[in-house]
Amino acid sequence: MARPWAHSAFTRELETRARKLVRTVAFPEADDPRVVEAAVHLARRGAVMPVLVGPRKGVARELDGGRAPDRIDWVATSSDSLDRALALLSEGAVDGVVAGAVRTSAEVIRAGLRQVGLRAGVRLLSSCFFMEVDDFRGRGTEVLTFTDAGVVPDPGAGALAEIAREAVRVRRLVVGDEPRVAFLSYSTLGSARGRSVERVRGALDRFRKACPGVPSGGELQADAALVPGVALVKARGDAVAGNANVLVFPSLDAANIAYKLVQRLAGARALGPVLQGLRAPLNDLSRGASAEDIVHMAAVTALMAGEAG
Repeated sequence: MARPWAHSAFTRELETRARKLVRTVAFPEADDPRVVEAAVHLARRGAVMPVLVGPRKGVARELDGGRAPDRIDWVATSSDSLDRALALLSEGAVDGVVAGAVRTSAEVIRAGLRQVGLRAGVRLLSSCFFMEVDDFRGRGTEVLTFTDAGVVPDPGAGALAEIAREAVRVRRLVVGDEPRVAFLSYSTLGSARGRSVERVRGALDRFRKACPGVPSGGELQADAALVPGVALVKARGDAVAGNANVLVFPSLDAANIAYKLVQRLAGARALGPVLQGLRAPLNDLSRGASAEDIVHMAAVTALMAGEAG
């Protein structure tokens, strides 16, 4: 017997806000039962309008006993279903694509870069995770952005600044609050030296020039970025110390290790990787994703497409 879905306040809000947008999301792995289950849920709830892309033979019986909800559309194809779904996205026939339940992340990303491409002014594709964490500073459950935890291995100062800009944009669309950006390091405001520290400082300078209206600070150690009491001791006067909700890590190593530790040891819900920088929303899944995970990522994708309306 399948376990009941464990929706949180954040994921319920994602579905509620996505429902108001009436966005169409394509799923190219239509022969996977998890994808079919997610599509049925989304159609029934009206969170998005699902489009299943691929060969229909043998899958229709999975759709509510052969009675597919009216809000599920099909695009039958005998060619590569990921390429077909991305062609629909590039043409504007759908608002977003969610893939990766079967295909690898590398396949999904390469196809997205090839067929969708980067937005004007963006030089690299990156990613973020939304981490839903229990109360740790007296404000109740919070959602933090960790970036980049999935794509760019060793970003320079310019790349870090661009990753932060994209994380701000995506957070505004998906979470809907005002980003407060902390550039993380093993140093807090000059407490240590090193090439990595200088790179982080350079990234903050570039970010502030590009996004002067966004609260930002650094370089900050993680405790100074997140804990008000520590910020008063280590980083008094910094614009976001103790109050950050977007954490820009100095490397993929640091970000990926951090999100997995927070997920596994602190019991945080990790939603991602959410892809940043593409011309239209394409999001990747873990190949171990559940139907519930696919539903949540579809809602994120719909919200990312919201600005098109």
